[in-house]
Amino acid sequence: MTGIDIGIDKDHRTAIAEGLKRLLADTYTLYLQTHNFHWNVTGPAFRELHLMFEEHYTELAVAVDDIAERIRTLDVAAPGTYKEFARLSSIKEVDGVPGSDEMVDLLTKGHEQVVRTSREVLKVAQEGDDESTAALVSDRMRVHEKTSWMLRAIRK
Repeated sequence: MTGIDIGIDKDHRTAIAEGLKRLLADTYTLYLQTHNFHWNVTGPAFRELHLMFEEHYTELAVAVDDIAERIRTLDVAAPGTYKEFARLSSIKEVDGVPGSDEMVDLLTKGHEQVVRTSREVLKVAQEGDDESTAALVSDRMRVHEKTSWMLRAIRK
């Protein structure tokens, strides 16, 4: 088998993959949190939130796979354990089951954090002339910006 030669040197591939690992960890943590809230939401907005959270975690599940596969495309192993995700993630886990309003607030903050992590990764991808990662990360930013806007609108 031959070595990888996709026009991005090893140092840039490694730096980009490290950023993507953080993005993967944030995305996976947000996925778990959203799925948890989907299962446990109660109150007058139950149906609306239950269905919305399901849409969100379904989209996040696809995103997790896309990000992990991009890391592998760069010839770096993707993290895949809770321990590693906890170490890499900027999103902290929640103890217990918060009320529905707090769920919405926590998910809003989580999506905003993923946007901030994406911005950091985007800079590294652009420095490495990695258009594929830049496109993936830009798409992720757009999804999370829109989702956080929609979640904020619920609480107004």
